Amino acid sequence: MGASDSAVIKQHLIDPEICIRCNTCEATCPVGAITHDDRNYVVDASRCNLCMDCIAPCPTGSIDNWRNMPRVIAYPVAEQMLWDELPPELTPLQLADAGVSADAMAAQTPPVSLPASAAQPDAGAVVFRGADYGASVPPWSAAHAYTNLYGPKAQIKSVTATVTGNVRVTEVGREYDTHHIVLDFGAMPFPVLEGQSIGIVPPGHDAHGRVHHPRQYSIASPRNGERPGYNNLSLTIKRVLADHQGRPVRGAASNYMCDLKVGDTVQVTGPFGASFLMPNHPRSNIVMICTGTGSAPMRAMTEWRRRLRASAKFEGGKLMLFFGARTQQELPYFGPLQNLPRDFIDTNFAFSRATDGPRRYVQDVMRERAADLAPLLADHNTFIYVCGLKSMEEGVVLALRDVARDAGQDWESLAVRFQSQGRLHLETY
Repeated sequence: MGASDSAVIKQHLIDPEICIRCNTCEATCPVGAITHDDRNYVVDASRCNLCMDCIAPCPTGSIDNWRNMPRVIAYPVAEQMLWDELPPELTPLQLADAGVSADAMAAQTPPVSLPASAAQPDAGAVVFRGADYGASVPPWSAAHAYTNLYGPKAQIKSVTATVTGNVRVTEVGREYDTHHIVLDFGAMPFPVLEGQSIGIVPPGHDAHGRVHHPRQYSIASPRNGERPGYNNLSLTIKRVLADHQGRPVRGAASNYMCDLKVGDTVQVTGPFGASFLMPNHPRSNIVMICTGTGSAPMRAMTEWRRRLRASAKFEGGKLMLFFGARTQQELPYFGPLQNLPRDFIDTNFAFSRATDGPRRYVQDVMRERAADLAPLLADHNTFIYVCGLKSMEEGVVLALRDVARDAGQDWESLAVRFQSQGRLHLETY
């Protein structure tokens, strides 16, 4: 075995037991080292350069795992796809059998460099990366978030919640129905904040005969519950009948949840997320940009502000919402949103498949409202939240850039401040 074969690398691995398949790591990775199948998210050791970009955005910490491995026997992607749990560290004897000396372990080699054969963008190409703009730190005034209280590696693996409500919030007769589901935790503590998420463990087994992993859903209710004073929360769940490539698939968790009846019980893990949190200080402005079920955290933030306003205990700043869907009939919560006072929230809809008008996306409406959006960008009390499909990220960020530049603002320095101060959050899938 040659010297290069016996070199030791620090191999980056994802823990399949606590990963909630949110796609944050793959979307963040700048070198395309992370991939997934219908089971696991994994890291390709031949591509990973240990840049650490994926660490902070991960809501569960599943991404923060490493193994000292001889390069020649580093865990391949195909093997990682089959894991149900991480393998243990190799013992000194196993390393010695692989030709690794104690001296090699002591002088561990630097991270794996990206091979020349790996796919790279053209040198002159400008590639958009949401990680270059989205914050991984919370707003300075956000409340403390509790995370990972329940899960495979917590003291309690999951908690049982009871369904106390399941209401369809899109027009009946549409294939892709969306449901508002309320879960009650009884006497079991389950503290959450607006912007956090939970994991739902579907019953049964997958196509390989293995127990389902939890699926992640954003919380749609404020911190004091869907029903204030009760230990409950709500979710906004769309029935999944096709994957992102349009191939027919029946979502194991989404269909299970949409079919639940009042009184049924579900297994829940979490909570997750410590950065996509709302500001708590007076006069803070919140700009919310979402599509479909990405409205869940926006509903939570809006409802918390509405309750504070009703109690006269908080002097809130401006709320501005840009909400996109294919049609009005497919937009969750359309009726309740229409009933919110205009002096409380500035609501703007964009429909991309409306039969009575041109296609409009949230970024189009943002540009139309530039005169009102620009002053908010210039205000250090403004916080922006984007949630929905991954494909919306670039359009939204470019719209923010255009609004700022047209108003004579320095977008480059503004974008840096928004990211470093936890004021621009991108949560897409």
